[in-house]
Amino acid sequence: MGIPRRVNDWIEELQKAGRQAEAFAAKHPRALTGAVVGALSCFAVTAFGIAPLAPDAQDLPQRQLIEQVTPESLEEQLAALAANKISLSRNDVTRASDTADSLLRRMGGFDAAAAAFLRSDPLARRVLQGRVGKMVQLSADASGLVDRLVARFPAEKVEQQATHFSRLTVERQGQAFVSRLETVPLQSQVRLGSGTIQSSLFAATDDARIPDSVASQLADMFSGDIDFHRELRKGDRFSLVYESLTADGEPINWDGAAGRVVAAEFVNNGRSYSAVWYRDSGSGKGSYYGFDGQNKRRAFLASPMEFSRVTSGFAMRFHPIHQTWRQHLGTDYGAPTGTAVRSVGDGTVDFAGWQNGFGNVVHLRHAGDRTTVYAHLSKIDVRKGQRVDQGQQIGAVGSTGWATGPHLHFEFRVGGRHQDPRMIARASESVPLPATARTQFKQQVASAQTQLEVAASISSGVSSSD
Repeated sequence: MGIPRRVNDWIEELQKAGRQAEAFAAKHPRALTGAVVGALSCFAVTAFGIAPLAPDAQDLPQRQLIEQVTPESLEEQLAALAANKISLSRNDVTRASDTADSLLRRMGGFDAAAAAFLRSDPLARRVLQGRVGKMVQLSADASGLVDRLVARFPAEKVEQQATHFSRLTVERQGQAFVSRLETVPLQSQVRLGSGTIQSSLFAATDDARIPDSVASQLADMFSGDIDFHRELRKGDRFSLVYESLTADGEPINWDGAAGRVVAAEFVNNGRSYSAVWYRDSGSGKGSYYGFDGQNKRRAFLASPMEFSRVTSGFAMRFHPIHQTWRQHLGTDYGAPTGTAVRSVGDGTVDFAGWQNGFGNVVHLRHAGDRTTVYAHLSKIDVRKGQRVDQGQQIGAVGSTGWATGPHLHFEFRVGGRHQDPRMIARASESVPLPATARTQFKQQVASAQTQLEVAASISSGVSSSD
């Protein structure tokens, strides 16, 4: 099948334009001009390659449209493109070993003046040098001259870190640079995610690109239904809707600035559990509720840490120091030194200090003649007589007292007698949804179910083994 006459005429026009562009490029050897000429040449060849595949024009209904078009000359168009300034943008994260020069080079900035400014400017030095994990965005021209550098990191005031971030901007103004530091509100975006358990919860959420802070909330939401240390099964699956906090549109995962899980479903060993975050408009208080209206928040959390590895449960064990078999009257959680330890329930500090084999220890007194104990701490963040709320940090994991390595020893006592902490947490009381809120709650559940159905359809892959 031959090439239609009109297609041949069109190809000849393109080839003529290509020859004119090549002549212009010879007079004006700019990198951008060469790129445009190459694109035109490739376009002509592509048109020639695909034209024979088209059906015969005589076999198709034809309609002729005539429109007067007066384009600029090819020379004018190429000159305008060549005059256009190219700006390259790149994102990275600061490293402990970074210097002003190494940071710029890694991000494609080859600008001695910009490096000198970052070394000498007090604000830029304080923010960038030797600081790990700051999100940096660099804009530079094709030769590497820096136009703008922006660094985003947690707000410098601790009380603002859940709602704001700090932004350092270094900008070229003529032949010099200026810097400014601002505190800016974080923005929230709703995201969907899903995953399947192959080895652990965090392996599955990592594979689904779900932040650890969100995974920890997921474990807390269903801690009264599922023992994530002993009852998790390969093939269990989850789907969730969560808020992702962003700084200038860039997702963040900073400590203290975690987005909330809005709704979630977890299928464990064939049984499905669902929950949604609901804030009562009357009281202004929010909590997680099952779709049946039962409050997921219980009087006691299942774990004194967001998520950790149980190294020794509430049972007989061979004591590592005394080298004898003894009843272990608590639960040990293995975690690195400095990991935050939280109160499992509302209460009052009964003791905070050093106590024999416990080392640094905190005793909290709760309602119903119940007491919790947190031992071997590296530091204590509360004092005797202080009121604490559920989830509040009271200290950090350590290895003080009779400990062979960093871990938390946790005990739960009722009337002075030791009980299995996880059994008590799962059996503790919860507060039901107020009857006046049920209509609004049902509407929110219906919306959450729709979102979770979409989230469940997202293919998140399969998690790798830890």
